[in-house]
Amino acid sequence: MPRWLPRAMVLALALYACFQLGNWAFHQLIGLLINILIAFFLALAIEPAVGRMAARGMRRGLATFLVFFGVLIAGIGFVVLLGSMLADQIVTMVEDFPKYIDSVISWINQTFATELSRVEVQDSLLRSDWLQKYVQNSATGVLDISATVAGGLFKLLTIFLFSFYFAADGPRLRRALCSVLPPAKQTEVLRAWEIAVDKTGGYLYSRGLMALISGVAHYVLLEILGVPYAPALAVWVGLVSQFIPTIGTYLAGALPMLIAFTVNPWYALWVLCFVVFYQQFENYVLQPKLTARTVDIHPAVAFGSVIAGTALMGAVGALIAIPAVATLQAFLGAYVRRYTVTDDPRVHGHRQRDGGRLLRRARAALAGRREERPLSPPEA
Repeated sequence: MPRWLPRAMVLALALYACFQLGNWAFHQLIGLLINILIAFFLALAIEPAVGRMAARGMRRGLATFLVFFGVLIAGIGFVVLLGSMLADQIVTMVEDFPKYIDSVISWINQTFATELSRVEVQDSLLRSDWLQKYVQNSATGVLDISATVAGGLFKLLTIFLFSFYFAADGPRLRRALCSVLPPAKQTEVLRAWEIAVDKTGGYLYSRGLMALISGVAHYVLLEILGVPYAPALAVWVGLVSQFIPTIGTYLAGALPMLIAFTVNPWYALWVLCFVVFYQQFENYVLQPKLTARTVDIHPAVAFGSVIAGTALMGAVGALIAIPAVATLQAFLGAYVRRYTVTDDPRVHGHRQRDGGRLLRRARAALAGRREERPLSPPEA
């Protein structure tokens, strides 16, 4: 047996063991890595505000705390508004539930000639086996929901903690990263960092402005129609429509349509028409003007990036896909050499007809043959 074979076998086994260990560690830490990625993009988003406050003499730690405090207050206000709306709606539905049962029972009695009563229906429901099983499963599900909520709060705290450190210690982090790179690479890294800050912050601020405009527009409509909970519904539509790309407007409009339907079915139709009209206005008028200097990417590329981000990382990927693609596009655009486009009508979509082109070729060929034909000698 060759002397190198045992060493090669030991080296192969060691490499395989390291690969398995790294694979196991990666799968164990994938949740933490995603949280760090979210925190990094959140820190990039608030970097312009923190940088402006720090440039005026404020400490970066205090500036970062004030920005996060404002975000926290806005989030709590949104949850309180939406929670109060849902709580009031649930209380109203519970109070009106006996009326709904009476109307359904009277319709059944008139349609099928039965003699049902609400007391009999309630007794049969309370004594049914499926209701008891449902109550037992719900009691078990309360613990699962509590664990899920606790886990979500822990993830949220982790994201905010990492993003706070990334934003507050941004200059120190950049210096530490550049200290292990040669000067030429340091310039490229700092340039990429600056592009990422501009694109991510611009995306967030432009979306926030469009959310404000969308919320005000829908609030005016809901107030005109007399739909209850108009402020909470307007905040819901503004945030969901802007931070869930492409289909967010239609998802956000479902809740106001449902509430408007309880007031008047025709109001739900008016809300639907307004949602569709505002979506077109936003796509073709408002969004190009607000995002031309921040995340100037093609709508098809944005839609594809959202789908790809959702497939890779779920809802998190959908949120960070557009700023990530915009950053990559802006960074690669500096290294792609562009040429002057030729002045051809086909560039603008004007196609030449094949028939006319063939006719011109035939005429040119006939003219050439006539010129090349020799003269016949004169007759004697």
